[in-house]
Amino acid sequence: MPDRRSRFHSGRHAGVLVPLFSIPSRASWGIGEISDIPRFAQWLDRAGLDFVQLLPVNEMQEGQSSPYSALSAMAIDPIFISLADVEEFEEAGGEAALSTADRSTLDDARAATLVRYDAVRAVKARALRSAFDRFLQGRGHTRSAAARGLGEFAEREQWWLEEYALFRALHDEHRGRYWLEWEPALRDREPGALAAARQRLARPILYYQYLQWIADEQWRRARRACEPIGIFGDFPFMVSAHSADVWARQDEFRLDASVGVPPDAFSETGQDWGLPLYRWDVIASRGYTWLAQRVKRSAALFDAFRIDHLVGFYRTFYREEDRSAHFTPESEADQAAQGEALMAIFAAGGSAIIAEDLGSVPDFVRQSLDSLGVPGLKVLRWEREWHEPEQPFRDPADYPACSVAISGTHDTETLAEWWDTADGRECRAVAAIASLRRLGFPATGPYSPKIRDALLTTLFRAGSNLVILPLQDVFGWRDRINTPAVVDTQNWTWRLPWPVDVLLAEPEAIERAKFLSTLARERRASVSK
Repeated sequence: MPDRRSRFHSGRHAGVLVPLFSIPSRASWGIGEISDIPRFAQWLDRAGLDFVQLLPVNEMQEGQSSPYSALSAMAIDPIFISLADVEEFEEAGGEAALSTADRSTLDDARAATLVRYDAVRAVKARALRSAFDRFLQGRGHTRSAAARGLGEFAEREQWWLEEYALFRALHDEHRGRYWLEWEPALRDREPGALAAARQRLARPILYYQYLQWIADEQWRRARRACEPIGIFGDFPFMVSAHSADVWARQDEFRLDASVGVPPDAFSETGQDWGLPLYRWDVIASRGYTWLAQRVKRSAALFDAFRIDHLVGFYRTFYREEDRSAHFTPESEADQAAQGEALMAIFAAGGSAIIAEDLGSVPDFVRQSLDSLGVPGLKVLRWEREWHEPEQPFRDPADYPACSVAISGTHDTETLAEWWDTADGRECRAVAAIASLRRLGFPATGPYSPKIRDALLTTLFRAGSNLVILPLQDVFGWRDRINTPAVVDTQNWTWRLPWPVDVLLAEPEAIERAKFLSTLARERRASVSK
């Protein structure tokens, strides 16, 4: 595949943020799948946009729905595999061959308005195991082209796939128990115990390699089919303690401390994510190998990616078991040196990078990003002159070119919800933005199509080289992707109100595409003048 990533290193671009799980088609199994990305790309192309920003697609913990709680920093979650494109599944009869119970479960998952992870994962797992069994009976013959393809993939990706597949097989053998609860020889990775496990679990290890091969093949086809639309990804700050990565590199993490963020304007108590802490000194002594490997993997999947919790790579906030709080590294000089070393590794991957630099970010970090030319996020509702009287909003037209103009993130309330809950003073301050005044923006009143489109127009006219709009804000919807620090059945489950493959026929989606395409043409024309 030609290197299509270079075009996102310069110029002006605009795209939409949407999780893959949110864009199912009529053919998919109640959740957005890899083959649905090109279907969505058709609408993006009609809208004059040139990329889609996805949330992480790493394999999630069983029973979890957050893409930031991963069993692996490298593996694609098999829940995103398109069964209709798996040859063995279709050869075995496809959906018609499913059991009555599974067909009923699938029908319910497709009809649901939210993603039903447990149901989708269970029925897909049975279908994928059936497909693998058929693969071993037919195409898996050692001299077949398919077997050679799997073998070549396993050899090419051995640097992460070997540990991942072994971990997944052991995870199943131990019924999902935390690896610290495994028998000591496996917990401590004694060579003899690992060799015996590889022999004992040869078939399940091959199964997990097979799933990643299928996912990889589908991902490559999807990227080709998306042209000219690019695919942006998300680089999570951390993975779960119960993950292939932490189990394989135990001395690079502290499991007796928990990563989070300190108290700030958004949370009086801060946040505790329950994730393990990097041992930065150990990781640095090894040349940040694991992080460089993660960058390599992200660069193989995405044209560009967002660095989640950017400040954490400069200085990580954590709490000890006694709840005392600290930063690591401790000194500002060491924090700056570490952050810039890591930014060099991110940039060396070849994909363009974006920094999620929200929250409590010290000035030296922002100065570092500016000097390195790494664009940070400019969220309209938070871009204000906080130290001036009345704290006026900054006009997006004045945002620096090396930045991302964005209406919100997957963790924020939508534009509609923000506007309807803002007080009159804040609304009047928004209306005072010069570029909005010229559009006749109303200072009061409930959220409306006029307010929505004026805000979108202003963001498209921002000085930023990149514009990203959460899909909900394009339509003016109030549905959230995630409410931080809340665990419920709504988070991470939002789906489009229509199958993604009918967007080009849906009147509201057609109107939105036409509106965005006008803004996109204007944006491109402003550069050429």
